[in-house]
Amino acid sequence: MIQVVIIGSGNVAQHLIKAFAKSSKIDVIQAFSRQKAVLTHLLDSKKITTDLNDLAEADLYIIAVSDDAIAAVSSQLPFENRLVVHTSGSVSINALDKKNRNGIFYPLQSFSKNAAIDFSQVPLCLESENEADFEFLTSIATTLSDKVYKINSEQRKALHVSAVFVNNFVNHLYQMGNQICNENNVPFEVLKPLIQETANKIMKLSPNEAQTGPAIRNDKQTITSHLDFLQDENQKKIYQILTQSIQNNGKKL
Repeated sequence: MIQVVIIGSGNVAQHLIKAFAKSSKIDVIQAFSRQKAVLTHLLDSKKITTDLNDLAEADLYIIAVSDDAIAAVSSQLPFENRLVVHTSGSVSINALDKKNRNGIFYPLQSFSKNAAIDFSQVPLCLESENEADFEFLTSIATTLSDKVYKINSEQRKALHVSAVFVNNFVNHLYQMGNQICNENNVPFEVLKPLIQETANKIMKLSPNEAQTGPAIRNDKQTITSHLDFLQDENQKKIYQILTQSIQNNGKKL
């Protein structure tokens, strides 16, 4: 079996441990966490270390820590010429210490501790410094997911920025919609079929083809009515910016 060490204990690390546990080809022989208790529901405590100097010998080391900590953690690893990857969407492969062979193992998904993830549908974006390591990473990735991509650091940065727009920003707009509903005694549940239909539509149509609403129709009366209704200046500003952006994009088509 391929032996893997996970360095980190956050959402990505925990979901990777769960996913690898289902594979008959991968064995997570150890994980590093500053606090053992964080991972004891996933691994035997004997497999958890709080000291980087005690890391076991493995075929692959996956650094799944915060972006700001990747360089520091990789520089502290007490070995050389082993395959070390990180899971960040925005950090370059060059952030990893050159004493080891470097790569990227980036799962493009939103991870929450208590939300189950079907890893077979999670895109895994891979990068390495040499072809042999890339083939090895691919062999591991394909045990988890049906969607494996060769993506370089610049492409990965573009993907990560795009993901912020389509995931984090969209979710914030859900929060705003929820707030407007609450303030006007309307159940947010009423909007959920619309949210689901919008998500379903984008699987079949391009974003340009799927765009609807008063902005793309240039329905000035409705737009003015909405702006008059909104009392929160931040919501009003975002409404205006997005309306203008949709209309500008429509003119380019």
